[in-house]
Amino acid sequence: MSLAEELDCCQMAAPLAQKDTMFVLHPLQALTPAEISKVAAIVNADPPYGNDTRFETIELLEPEKKVVRSFKPGSPIARSARVNVFSTKTIGVTRLFVSLDKSAITSRKEFPTARPMIQLEQFLAIEGYVRQHPDFIAGCKRRGITDMTTVCVDPWSAGNFSIPGEEGRHLCHVFAWLRMRENENFYAHPIEGLNAVIDLKTWEIIRVDDYGAIPIPTKEANYEREFVNTTRKPLKPIDVVQPGGVNFKVEGNQLAWDKWSFLVGFNAREALTLHDIKYDGRSVLHRASLVEMVVPYGSPDNGHFRKNVFDIGEYGIGKLANSLKLGCDCLGAIEYLDVHLNTMNGDVMTIEKAICIHEEDSGLLWKHWDFRTDRAEVRRARKLVVSTICTVGNYEYALYWYFHIDGTIEFEMKATGIINTAACIPGKPGKYAREVLPGVVGQIHQHIFCARLDMAVDGDQNTVIECNTYAEPEGPENAYGNAFYEQETVLGTELAAARRANPASQRYWKIINPNKTNYAGTPVGYKLDATNCVTPFVNPNSPSGKRSSFIQNHVWVTAFNPDERYPAGDYMNHSDGAGGIADFVKQDRPIANADVVLWHVFGLHHPVRLEDFPVQPCISTGFKLMPAGFFNGNPCIDLPAEVNEASCCANAAKA
Repeated sequence: MSLAEELDCCQMAAPLAQKDTMFVLHPLQALTPAEISKVAAIVNADPPYGNDTRFETIELLEPEKKVVRSFKPGSPIARSARVNVFSTKTIGVTRLFVSLDKSAITSRKEFPTARPMIQLEQFLAIEGYVRQHPDFIAGCKRRGITDMTTVCVDPWSAGNFSIPGEEGRHLCHVFAWLRMRENENFYAHPIEGLNAVIDLKTWEIIRVDDYGAIPIPTKEANYEREFVNTTRKPLKPIDVVQPGGVNFKVEGNQLAWDKWSFLVGFNAREALTLHDIKYDGRSVLHRASLVEMVVPYGSPDNGHFRKNVFDIGEYGIGKLANSLKLGCDCLGAIEYLDVHLNTMNGDVMTIEKAICIHEEDSGLLWKHWDFRTDRAEVRRARKLVVSTICTVGNYEYALYWYFHIDGTIEFEMKATGIINTAACIPGKPGKYAREVLPGVVGQIHQHIFCARLDMAVDGDQNTVIECNTYAEPEGPENAYGNAFYEQETVLGTELAAARRANPASQRYWKIINPNKTNYAGTPVGYKLDATNCVTPFVNPNSPSGKRSSFIQNHVWVTAFNPDERYPAGDYMNHSDGAGGIADFVKQDRPIANADVVLWHVFGLHHPVRLEDFPVQPCISTGFKLMPAGFFNGNPCIDLPAEVNEASCCANAAKA
């Protein structure tokens, strides 16, 4: 069987066979395996591209908010799916809405110039075709490589650089490394200056770029246990035990913990999605998810200028989720959820234990000691954690949503895995990279993320306010030079709400409900604690800058529109930058006392360290949504006093 035939048969891995024993309990529950299969069958009965039709994504078409608001347990639930399909032969994507109840396609829209995401099933096929091409083989031979089975080829999205010969195609651009023996870390041996461009429709290698050979670094830098010959003395275990059981309840995909309740979703593009988030029955968010991430690299050398990859929009991190391992990825008393996605053929792909749910102690919550009476009160914090870990080529992205007992919602992204490597003449890394091993460099880069937060603070009518702190000018009103104050500004329209962080004024943003007040008479609200804003260094007028225009602001606010889902556009592969949030806000819709979506852009600025290789210790970024007038005082004042009886004195001096 040829590689093309293998790809058409989607022979990456057989989907897990599973009887559909899942019941739909909520309108926002993700599609079950049986529903995915049914949707695929409906589409295959009238496939837009005939026998060449393949599935990019099959996901829940989320019902209108009024349907969710009026839902009562046990009520009938109408079910529909949103489907993207594409042709194996021609450019274009067709978006379908499919009614499961009617067993029919209810909406069809063609996007004739769009390209689908690069699919997991295509990864190894790309490697196989590149390895077989005579020009690539010749380039490897010039570098002393004759055994092509030792060459590892990573598929990178090609971007849109108006390079002659690339017009009108669906392309992938590749980088390569050498694996010197079985299972060793091939990222220590970059094959520098040799890149291929492959057409994912015809499987033609349209070009092999050879920028000149640099000696392949041969020093090994391994991380797998079989190669690590010396290990430190094992640490004594830290066990997380809950002898009384966990405090959360799971029914289907609905979670309840302390005063929190919400529904967990998952799809191939965004991975984790959270829905109908409430605290003590009061709504905070209708939907929250990570909707885009872009990783711009700072080197213009050789083919590295193309490294500006959108790991969500061009690959879909949900399909790249790990099956988590108890006691390693997750610690303590764990509840796992499987997720069900689709293959290119429309079969069900199940990732077991893709979502981890557990509780963690979170340190001190509040304390006060009255020195006059020598009396103290102290309470400890805890949080509920919902997480998933996704591997995109060399990098791992661990997504954590935390629900704190004090009403705070936090998102943390932990980045680990292996840095993308290139080769240099030993001791001469150049100005855009740092040498991490003789002849091996990691280039300066950024990881920039965008969260889409469909706010619903005590209802759907919300307003976003910007808060800045200023010092009073010197003069009679500030005679002692100590006066400073906070000023609030209502962001009334979409263009006015395209904002950047400003540490000089301690700028932050509040989402309030102007129709609900607390006992101080001020509107109830939540604060966006945006402490991980990064400065983008990609020129906004460059090809990559135009495609990632959403990174030019740290906060955007739009009027809710269910079709405005992604800040860089629906179809990112080869996009030209149109159709994203920069276009949404040109409508300049009013957003005061309205149903609004808050988009927060944050990230990691990553000048590579030697300590990041061979495996990068976790570095993290994220944000918080903190109650700001949502409660009448400290919401945890009613926590009962308790002493943890499992704690003991360490007597470390005697150990």
